[in-house]
Order: sequence, then C-alpha cells, then structure tokens
Amino acid sequence: LVAAAFAAAVLGYYLFGRGVAVTVATPERGLAVDSVYATGIVEPVNWAQVSSLVPGRIADIRVHDADLVKEGDLLARLDDREAQANLRQLEVREQYWQEELARQRALEARGVASRAAYERVQSDYLQAKAATAAARQRLEDLNLRAPIAGTVLRQDGEVGEVVDKQKILFSIGQPKPLRVTADVDEEDIVRLAAGQKVLVKADAFPERALAGTVAAITPKGDPINKSFRVRVALPEDTPLLVGMTVEINVIARETADALLVPAGAVREGYVFVADADRAKRVRVRIGARGATRTEIVEGLAADARVILDPPATLTDGTRIRVVNGAKALAR
Repeated sequence: LVAAAFAAAVLGYYLFGRGVAVTVATPERGLAVDSVYATGIVEPVNWAQVSSLVPGRIADIRVHDADLVKEGDLLARLDDREAQANLRQLEVREQYWQEELARQRALEARGVASRAAYERVQSDYLQAKAATAAARQRLEDLNLRAPIAGTVLRQDGEVGEVVDKQKILFSIGQPKPLRVTADVDEEDIVRLAAGQKVLVKADAFPERALAGTVAAITPKGDPINKSFRVRVALPEDTPLLVGMTVEINVIARETADALLVPAGAVREGYVFVADADRAKRVRVRIGARGATRTEIVEGLAADARVILDPPATLTDGTRIRVVNGAKALAR
C-alpha cells in the first residue's frame, strides 16, 4: 500500500509537479502593417449606364459591344408605332385649334366675336399645343441615346424583348482609367485617408498583388449597411478589367521597427511570459494584427520569453516547464 502511494506521488509529481510544458521565444523586430480589408468592383472612372425611361418592346439596336459612340448617338429604339399614331392625332388637333384661333382673332378684329370667345379658343389651342409637345417627348423617350461619348462596354437586350425601366441595356464609358469602388465598414473608415497605398488581389491574378491608391472617400455613409464608399485609383497599366471583383487592403499604417509576437501568443489583450518556473500574465497594447504576427506597442520587454500558444488552462502564476530554449521568432 505504501509502495502504491509512493508510486502515485512520483507519477503525480512527474505529470504535474514539474509544471505545464511550454515553448517560449523572444519577440522580434520587423515591419508591422496595419491594413483595412474590403471587397470591391473594378469600374471606369468615366462611365454611364443606360436604361429606358419607359417600358416597351425593343424594336431596333444600333450599337453593340466595343462600338465607339458620341454623346447623343442613338443606341436603340423601342416600338413607337402607338406613340407615332397618338402624335399624329394630337398634331391634327393642334392644327385645328391654331386655325380656329386665327379665325377668332379676325372676327374679334371686325367686332363680330367677343374677347371672351377669343380667349376660350386661345386656351384650347394652348392645351392642344402642350399635349402635342408631351407626345413628342414620349416619342423621344422611346429612343435610347448615349449620355456621354465613349465605348460600349456592355450591351444587353435583344430585338423583340420587352424591357422595363430597371433593366440596364447599355454601359458606356472610357476603358481607361479604372478604379475600384468598395464599401468599407464605418468602424474602419476613420483610419483611411486619400493618398494611402492599397494592395489589390483578384482571382484572375492569384499570384500578383496589384497596386492602387485611395482617391476619394464619400463624405456621407450608408446608415443601413453601416459603411462608407471608397474609390481606389488604379494605375494606367493595371491588368484588371471592368466588372472584376477584387479584394483590397488599404495600408493605414506601417511601422518599420515594430515589436512582433506570433498571433497565437496574444489572448484578449494579454500575453504570458516565462518568469523562472512560473507563467506571468502581462497586459499589452496591441497595434497591427496580421495573419501570423501581432504588433505589441506597449507592455512587453524586447527580451521577454513569450509563451507560444498558451494552453487555455494557463493562468497567472501557474508552474511551467520550458521545453525549449528561448529563441528568436521565425519570420
């Protein structure tokens, strides 16, 4: 019995009395990058989308993808037969009241008709003239024209298709220069400013980090999505194409000689360091957070032995056993 108790005590000491096994390393100095992540769409700086002002059936399409157009050029026409017939009727009505107005003017001049009769005819004529002008505008609304000069970046819709006012039929603009339009969370927008560098990643170029620059930030945010719109200017030689979806990282701050520890060493604003055979919990102020490393701005000595990936059960004062020698962190 005594031998069994002794064996259990020896085993308990071996397993627990020697302390929790940990690995440690000293922090390293290096570049810390504080960035803001968002997703966005590549689009031209100068462009416009064209849709019909009225619903209708497409009767004619005059331009297609990659065609060059001038401002005001006819892009497509909706079926206008009914509008044409209505305009002809109203023009006949306007002509009638115009002739009647001239007759009433002549009668009034000879004293045959009263001034009130003349004014009634004049009112009818003006109403007919206004109706004709409105009909001409409705007829013109069936013509889709280029709002700006540029290239047809995309043409949708086919002859015979019935379209409504929401359908975009043409995208027209200049293929260069390009920009990225992204929505950034309102919590991060205060860290951004025009002129900051941007790293752009696209699925079409998985091995390349493309460059950009913050060009503008909308002064008013979206209270529903809690975001602000950010425009990122792209260089003239960018390989990105209009309509591509991209990921952006805006470089909000860079520190060349920052104190860095592995990201897994930081737990809710604390790190554990080896102090002799005990774990010591140290509160730190965190700077930039990366995928593998975290910047420590304040609270940690440069020669501290930081416990890597501290166990969840580790607490301040826990006995520890270092199973490796202190070494610099691997990059």
